[in-house]
Amino acid sequence: MPLSTDLFDRLRAIVGAEHVRHTTGDLTPYARDATPLFDRLPDAVVFPADTAEVAAVLRLATEHRVPVVPRGAGSNLCAATVALNGGIVLVTTRMNRIREISPTELLAVVEPGVTTAALADAATAHGLLFPPDPGSRTVSTVGGNVATCAGGLRGLKYGVTRNYVLGLEAVLPTGEVIRTGGRLWKDVAGYDLTRLLTGSEGTLAVITEITMALLPAPADTGTGIAYFPDLAHAGRAVADILSAGIVPATLEFLDRSCVNAVEDFADLGLRRDAGALLLFGDDGTSDAVRRDLNRMAELCDAAGATEWTLAEDVAGAEALLTARRCSLPALSRLGSLTILEDATVPRPRIAEMVDRIDAIADRHTVTIATFGHAGDGNLHPTCVVADPNDTESIERAHAAFDDIFRTAIELGGTITGEHGVGAAKLPHLRAQLGDDQMQLLSRIKSAFDPARILNPGKLGS
Repeated sequence: MPLSTDLFDRLRAIVGAEHVRHTTGDLTPYARDATPLFDRLPDAVVFPADTAEVAAVLRLATEHRVPVVPRGAGSNLCAATVALNGGIVLVTTRMNRIREISPTELLAVVEPGVTTAALADAATAHGLLFPPDPGSRTVSTVGGNVATCAGGLRGLKYGVTRNYVLGLEAVLPTGEVIRTGGRLWKDVAGYDLTRLLTGSEGTLAVITEITMALLPAPADTGTGIAYFPDLAHAGRAVADILSAGIVPATLEFLDRSCVNAVEDFADLGLRRDAGALLLFGDDGTSDAVRRDLNRMAELCDAAGATEWTLAEDVAGAEALLTARRCSLPALSRLGSLTILEDATVPRPRIAEMVDRIDAIADRHTVTIATFGHAGDGNLHPTCVVADPNDTESIERAHAAFDDIFRTAIELGGTITGEHGVGAAKLPHLRAQLGDDQMQLLSRIKSAFDPARILNPGKLGS
């Protein structure tokens, strides 16, 4: 149902007329996020400036039973910020202040619209490290990272976003403002609502302030690369590295299709005859980094690597990391539509999972290349479709991903390790969680959002 003139007037009174958009041209950029094949025009886009404005918008929306979809930069890959039922898209990018960096407490207090890169740079200026490192770090917001519990290249050693969220300020759909957690690393008073809201994808509350833990910045970093005849050999190297007591800061892989796509795109001098590429790196003291890099290279060699090399300096390390960071844009050049998904399996089953993905691609006659985080088993199968208007090709791609998600569950894994569920994976969630847990999610949703206005059609629906 379209929003009434009176409701638009009340929204303008809350945030200012210049911060409410409702014409088709203004709404179109917010009809989709970074997820392909999902789009729906909202009725309005609203840009609040502070917690009080967020609360007022939510009270109004609850009063009129208008759906509200919280959104940051819209860089997520699971259609978490698409307004499936119309209503209001509530964009928090105006709330972009870093309120505090405390080196003595090893924490930062930020508003949700601060970008990941901005927080990382501010931490670096104080000799600190903000470890979460999603691929979209230059545009993704900290609020969005918390809402989806974003991961990244440093997940094996440092964990994901939830490992750094100390406290939240959040607004419930009723307009109530709550604070969960705080500035403490140790706090077990009551239910852990901070963890519950982290990864809730905007279905329970709107996050308006985040207290994030920081770490001392490492003194040195280093990176290496190894080529293998196939992923099975690379998988053995990963197992041997971790069994040796080394926890790398980076442990990433590319399959043969990715290696060739990256080389076509970036001309990095990668070996095209490799069945798999393993990127490994570490940080810490200079002596420890050099020792661990040499040990990882030796273990790769023993596991059957055909060649390995270590970066000589920071510039060389960045060149090697480029091979992983440009995987998606490289693959995007192979077709007009690129569908990037994620699934996670136990580390010992990575090679088996990639083999199964290749077989699934052949069975459905689609092109799928796979790269990902070898250290934590998080894979990114990426399907390239030549013509986005070819509905038959799109249906084959969807069928292939259905099989991929079923296979991940079969192998003891999950349908998503870091992208989130959103609208894209909601049809697969019941297969992983079961009916009882799905009903529990719905009851939790009702406790926070009795009118069910927040991000309807997503988690807890």
